[in-house]
Amino acid sequence: MNPTLHRLATLALLSPLAILASCATNTRQVVTPATSEQRAALLDPVKSLEGEWTMTDEGGVEQVASVFTVSSNGSVVREVMFPGQTHEMTNVYHMDGSSLVVTHYCAAGNQPRMRATAGPDPMILTFERDGVSNLTSADQKYMGGLTLTRTGPDTLVAHWTSFVGDTPEGSIDFVLTRRQ
Repeated sequence: MNPTLHRLATLALLSPLAILASCATNTRQVVTPATSEQRAALLDPVKSLEGEWTMTDEGGVEQVASVFTVSSNGSVVREVMFPGQTHEMTNVYHMDGSSLVVTHYCAAGNQPRMRATAGPDPMILTFERDGVSNLTSADQKYMGGLTLTRTGPDTLVAHWTSFVGDTPEGSIDFVLTRRQ
């Protein structure tokens, strides 16, 4: 019997759960580790954000906007945006080979992944779309762009761009100040 037909016939006898498990793809990919220069240019600037950051909301009230924490033996930075609020969100930054990846666990329920490589200005990290999971419809918005700009040792602008499909749909800036 043709190997492809044999596999299809075998799958037809399996339960739906077994079929899904047998169709899962293996997405392991071996990468060349980041050099110390690449980590210094990409991960270290995000690690240096460790601490509590505030912003002034539309009503002029100062609020905690983000808390950055270095974790996993220094290989990950976890950011909690709007901690304790109903729209709290989490971002996880880590190296993936020579690039820095951030996964944004959005209050909308999807998880966009963005990737940055070292650029000419060490004060600016620009993340571009690299995929999104749990997108529940083709017209669902998701955050697909993030630019972190250090404007001083204790000031940061986080510029987020939302997308629908491949089309930018809007953006928002958070101007953050490190709480002393």
